Amino acid sequence: MNTALKPNPDPIDLTFQIGGMTCASCVARVERALKAVPGVREASLNLATERATVRADAETRVETLYEAVEKAGYEVPAAAFSLSISGMTCASCVTRVEKALRKVPGVAEASVNLATEKAQVRARGGVSPDMLIDAVTKAGYEARIPDESRPASDATPALPSWWRVAASALLSLPLVVPMLAMPFGQDWALPGWLQLLLATPVQFWLGARFYKAGWKALRAGAGNMDLLVAFGTSAAYGLSVYLLWAQHSHDGMQHLYFESSAVIITLVLLGKWLEERAKHQTVGALRALESLRAINAIVRRDGVDKEVPIADVRRGDFFIVRPGDRVPVDGVIVEGSSHLDESLLTGESLPVSKSVGDAVTGGAVNADGMLIARAIAVGGETMLSRIIKMVEDAQAVKAPIQRLVDRVSAVFVPVVLVIAAVTFVGWGLASGDWQQALLNAVAVMVIACPCALGLATPTSIMVGTGVAARYGILIKDAEALETAHAVTVAAFDKTGTLTEGKPAVVAVKGASLPERDLLELARALQQYSDHPLAKAVEAEASNRGVALRPVSNAKALPGRGVQADVDGATAYLGNSRLMQELGVSLGVLEGVAAHHENAGRTVSWLVVTTAGGLELCGFLAFGDTIKQTAKDALARLRHLGIRAVMLTGDNAGAARAVAEAVGIDDFRAGLLPADKARVVSELKQNGETVCFVGDGINDAVALAAADLGVAMSTGSEVAIHTAGVTLMRGDPSLVAESIDVSKKTYRKIRQNLGWAFVYNIVGIPLAASGYLSPVIAGAAMALSSVSVVSNSLLLRRWKPESLDAGPAVD
Repeated sequence: MNTALKPNPDPIDLTFQIGGMTCASCVARVERALKAVPGVREASLNLATERATVRADAETRVETLYEAVEKAGYEVPAAAFSLSISGMTCASCVTRVEKALRKVPGVAEASVNLATEKAQVRARGGVSPDMLIDAVTKAGYEARIPDESRPASDATPALPSWWRVAASALLSLPLVVPMLAMPFGQDWALPGWLQLLLATPVQFWLGARFYKAGWKALRAGAGNMDLLVAFGTSAAYGLSVYLLWAQHSHDGMQHLYFESSAVIITLVLLGKWLEERAKHQTVGALRALESLRAINAIVRRDGVDKEVPIADVRRGDFFIVRPGDRVPVDGVIVEGSSHLDESLLTGESLPVSKSVGDAVTGGAVNADGMLIARAIAVGGETMLSRIIKMVEDAQAVKAPIQRLVDRVSAVFVPVVLVIAAVTFVGWGLASGDWQQALLNAVAVMVIACPCALGLATPTSIMVGTGVAARYGILIKDAEALETAHAVTVAAFDKTGTLTEGKPAVVAVKGASLPERDLLELARALQQYSDHPLAKAVEAEASNRGVALRPVSNAKALPGRGVQADVDGATAYLGNSRLMQELGVSLGVLEGVAAHHENAGRTVSWLVVTTAGGLELCGFLAFGDTIKQTAKDALARLRHLGIRAVMLTGDNAGAARAVAEAVGIDDFRAGLLPADKARVVSELKQNGETVCFVGDGINDAVALAAADLGVAMSTGSEVAIHTAGVTLMRGDPSLVAESIDVSKKTYRKIRQNLGWAFVYNIVGIPLAASGYLSPVIAGAAMALSSVSVVSNSLLLRRWKPESLDAGPAVD
């Protein structure tokens, strides 16, 4: 007998980007790596477009191809997508949409939020939005790219959102009245044909959403809340139709259950309407931020003032802000002075004085004087746009605690249907009353509520991150929020974090150079630096009228100082560590410098190379001011049970003076950036959950090493991007407040999850045991979701203890 070999399935073609290739050798290396993957038939790369085209067997995993590229020393860039998802009703829907998205070749991560109805997808390769939308559609839901140009709340529906609830209630009320009259000895009922007439539009017109969503779930091979409602109410409605027909056939008067099916649908619709209203309130802070966006701007071009849409403002344009107007984009004032209300951006309740040279932030309100400013950031680059994006991202991403809910929701609906079937068969066989058996099964299907499980975590996160943003605390993601509540140690940088970070030159002491020449040389070395000490030197030199000398080959020496070539000689300006590395003897000046350091001042030494070696020119001493709120901020942390540590690159004397002033017992001085990260790692190894607070470029390593990084927005961009929490004001008291709001948010999450689990664990067995009628089960189901969202909304009352009550945004 001849047997034909089974042909291989049709191959698939995959196209994706590859980063890091620079020449033909790179192309050849990547092609060899791809062709070595089992199942790959062909692989070709285009260096100009940096794209790879691979033909492989259908079962070849795209992740295996990416791993081969990375092992060859190159990368497959990842892209982030955001989708608006509609049609989801419960946690089971969330799980199904996530599974559908993750099945798309190239998708690395997919996170769906029920409360915001948003999906965040990270994908590599040739994944396009259309591929993701198609996957969601096949799963039985609808997806679209969100329109960022206007908030969804702008859309005005033709009918009020409550009309379905009202219509369903009006049709159901005549069915319920006879049942309500029974306790008063009134035994009467509507004619069966009239009950059918009232219940049918409720079941198939107003309740059509449950059939549509349930059918989509069935087609996708899964279940959701809509399927439970559709099955449960259809069973009660179908039983009533059967009894009505039997009543006509046998002239017998039997009780019908049309009121059960109609009232259940009415209650579920009511619950959904209340839930949507409550969910709408959870994004109040985000809507308030979006309302700060100006619509138009007055731009001065070619000497003419013209009002243009905000989208037409370009970087470098000069724009005018009249009293009472909102600042359209980020800029720098070139003319005028005024006070700006930045409360909704920073949480600062008092207007801030602004004059020429000061930065203005889009969204702030000009209180009095007219300003002319130059645009430095427009569109998505403005501080307001970045704040909104950060809050949106934090509200869209799941917290790690949600993983338990995901595992439960994946099997929730199938398990409930099995319990309902067992209830029906068990009651029918045990009692012989198949009507009651069916009603008990209906109660099981109706009372089960995966919605409460799905909403427990995201609604709390939305409210928590929103209320924090109102007071100048931006929480980057849900993981940062969850980590913050467990912090046991807060490690602080000193300069710019606990101190103002605006040191001033308090002493200039020359050795081989006069004071003026020493200051002139120091200004030359620091002219390309943004370090606070460099700004202090610049300010002192300007005040004394010291000239600026040219330098070459200037470079920073991280954690130590700077160096540059001046008049053919290499000069160094830095701390004692740098002097030790250079082998410079400090001589008699060492004792003078020690006096300054013991007083909490920072000393920078200046040396120049000469024919005879390195020559000590002298030193500059800098003094800094401790922030007014620093001491109270540390006391608040101690009240929360959090230990404080100070890590600084400054000398021991300066560190000790600041530590004693703010009440810190544990401090480490003379640390390089890597040393700060090492101390953070050591604390973590000792079982501590560490929060690091900093604002400089040299803090980025420690921010990344900590369990939670907190950056001051007054600091560097690198620090802000590395941190999990950004404080919109350089106020250390906000550190304790960010931890406090995270603790309260996490407590709400646990309360909501506890309620959702207990509700289902208790409610389903009660319904299966016959203790709950379908109508009561429907009411309980509606109540469960509303109670979870309402409990989350209680977080809106949170206010920082360290701040005067700022503007509350509802």
